[in-house]
Amino acid sequence: MDTRARAGLRAAADDPVVRALADDGLYIGVTAWTDRTLVESGELYPRGRADAEERLRHYASQFPLTEVDATFYQPLAARNAPLWVERTPPDFLFDVKAFRLFTHHPTPPADLWRDLRDALPDKLAAKPRIYVRDLAPEVRTEALRRFATALDPLHDTGRLGLLLFQFPPYFYPSRRSWEYLVWLESELRDRRIGVEFRQSRWMDDEHREQTLDYLTRLGLVYVCVDEPQGFAGSLPPVAVATAELAAVRFHGRNAETWAVPGLSAAERYAYDYRTEELAEWVPRIEELHEGGRPVHLLFNNIYRGYAVRNARTLARLLAERAG
Repeated sequence: MDTRARAGLRAAADDPVVRALADDGLYIGVTAWTDRTLVESGELYPRGRADAEERLRHYASQFPLTEVDATFYQPLAARNAPLWVERTPPDFLFDVKAFRLFTHHPTPPADLWRDLRDALPDKLAAKPRIYVRDLAPEVRTEALRRFATALDPLHDTGRLGLLLFQFPPYFYPSRRSWEYLVWLESELRDRRIGVEFRQSRWMDDEHREQTLDYLTRLGLVYVCVDEPQGFAGSLPPVAVATAELAAVRFHGRNAETWAVPGLSAAERYAYDYRTEELAEWVPRIEELHEGGRPVHLLFNNIYRGYAVRNARTLARLLAERAG
């Protein structure tokens, strides 16, 4: 397809409800568009053989937004972002998860860029897992620069949405944590940064006001969540905007699998929302969208296509409320 023909395409053009919401600034999508259980479910992709290019093109015809999950595990290969640009309409958006090194998760040294890995002190290189705090400041900065640079083709064409930093339960509110967020903002000032916490103290009565105030000052997006409650890392399902863009991630409410070790991401988030549960979010999303603020709405419960069904249901509920 030539450039002129492609320029006439629009993301989610095959779904008028989802497309109309995107035109209004409400972008709905699902994460991990290549997940095996999603592909096999038949909820999104036509039955039969399809390669990666066909799947992404088809996905973009149904939704205006997706989230790249693979970048959490390894930095993006240089060839990927240009291919995604080529295979999607100009108004399609990719939210991208930050590499786990930058979210204080343990990271195998083998997953670092080769020259940075080879330059590690022998004692550090011999460890099975390292943390961002283990790196010299100049190495940490260079690693972040490389991660961001690989996304330049998305950024330069307007397809890069939110760069999502999902922190673990042991990332507590503290001076060191805030210093780290300040560092991220200073190094990535040309990118939209979203912050998702998995430690409830960030939003408890003692810390909530400070958390939201600091994020607002830094211009970082507080990522709202819908997830199982009652765990040490559970965040309340509140709708709050701390920047010019807002975001909500729907993880499902499967308390039985939420904290079980050894499950795949798809299995952990296996939950099919009821319509009334999604309806709870309609007024919250309207609040986030007040004044025309763009809102990213992503379903992470991709198991067996639940996310696709739920995303379309939410789209219908939002459209009915608006119309």
